[in-house]
Amino acid sequence: MRDIVIAGAGMAGLHAAEALREAGFDGRLTLVGDEPRRPYSRPPLSKEFLTGKGAPATLDLRQDAELDALALDLRLGRAAVALRPGERALDLDDGSSVRADGVVIATGARARRPATGLAGVHVLRTAEDAAAVRAAFAEHERIVVVGAGFVGAEVAASARTAGLAVTLVEAAPTPLTRVIDPRVGRVFTELHRDNKVDLRLGVGVAGFEGDDRVRRVRLADGTAIEASLVVAGLGALPNTEWLAGSGVALAPGAGGVLCDEYCATSVPGVYAAGDLANWPHPRYGGRIRLEHWTNAGEQAGVAARNLLAGEGARQAFTPVPYFWSDQYGMKIQLLGQAAPADTVEVVHGSAEDRKFVAFLGRDGMLVGVLGLRSTPKVMRYRRLLAEPTTWAAALAEVSPPA
Repeated sequence: MRDIVIAGAGMAGLHAAEALREAGFDGRLTLVGDEPRRPYSRPPLSKEFLTGKGAPATLDLRQDAELDALALDLRLGRAAVALRPGERALDLDDGSSVRADGVVIATGARARRPATGLAGVHVLRTAEDAAAVRAAFAEHERIVVVGAGFVGAEVAASARTAGLAVTLVEAAPTPLTRVIDPRVGRVFTELHRDNKVDLRLGVGVAGFEGDDRVRRVRLADGTAIEASLVVAGLGALPNTEWLAGSGVALAPGAGGVLCDEYCATSVPGVYAAGDLANWPHPRYGGRIRLEHWTNAGEQAGVAARNLLAGEGARQAFTPVPYFWSDQYGMKIQLLGQAAPADTVEVVHGSAEDRKFVAFLGRDGMLVGVLGLRSTPKVMRYRRLLAEPTTWAAALAEVSPPA
């Protein structure tokens, strides 16, 4: 194997490149990215980057010298358009092709866009998206944020920090419902209200109205919210269309690239990592796909090393999922899974004080740990999720028997 191509120049792509070099691969290593800039960090885009408060000096994940030391054939501003495993080739949108003895698919996901062409309706996924939203913050006094997942909730918090009047619309009964049990999600409902966000829960968006620019958001209950600035946080779609005809198996319903426990796809010599990888996890009831910053780096390292290792020497990828969010100066952390859960118990602090750690269980097993403003305590319990731990055993770790 002398030529390896990594499709995708984000967090996963960069970590795959670093892992390959650290593992001793000294052949040609090509990194393809559809954005013109070098790999950068996305988490600050919805937080510090929007507010300008505590903003990092740069979004770049690595300094130029560190990236140059990897000796990459960088193809930035170029999108992968086809994979031809039989010919050991990956085709780019400029008509060129790159030889590929091995491939790591790390093209990630894109923001799901609302069905409107009106100006003033934004999504937030890339640095370009974030720059446009930040500029709009300076020009508008109010904003409607559609969707109260992590991106929507963070944008709402950032907009309040920037002094905008904020309406947050969510079809579910609580924010973060897709990833956090509603019994805990109610805490975040009150957190937004504490910060004077106009929350519209349990109602969807029927459409956007205006002339050439959005002027109002029409809700499914017939009401309308006047707004000339909207940010939609409607989730993400895996960037897998370019794999059509390649033989790489895809999960149904935009579920990403199907992988085995080693991050290998259905095509020999082709692995996947990051937001689009869909793989079996023994402790979470089947297949999972994670759109988390931490997962992108960890999975890419495993996929890259497995690509070089071959049969018999590969490592299964069974991480403890980890995600964090910063809202209103408070850190939210999640280990494992927080939904669905049939048991929820606060084991430290209290929801009323906005400082707590909660255990989340399913079928008698601990499946998640969620914390607000409780970083040391949350991370203490990561080991309980690394191996199967019963609910009773988890609680015993909090209150050991006398």
